[in-house]
Amino acid sequence: MADVRRNDDVGQYEIWLDGGRVGLTQFRVRPDGVLVFPHTEVDEDRRGQGLAGELIGAALDDVRERGETIIAQCPAVAGFIADHAEYADLQAAA
Repeated sequence: MADVRRNDDVGQYEIWLDGGRVGLTQFRVRPDGVLVFPHTEVDEDRRGQGLAGELIGAALDDVRERGETIIAQCPAVAGFIADHAEYADLQAAA
């Protein structure tokens, strides 16, 4: 079972599996508090296992719980939201 953690010190959500970080989605906080997600990556040897979707879904769940909104510049995050309409309300105006 993967574990997703928010690391505010470096501005990213990280997905951990078997004791190691295997992927991340970066964010930066705009002055108005909106989180901008520019990039997501999963280790090459872990791709194709659904980890990016698990990471992005958990990150967006945390964003919702915190009452934050996002701008999805990253194609993976934007694509995830396009495929999961229940997250569309988290998108802020660009």
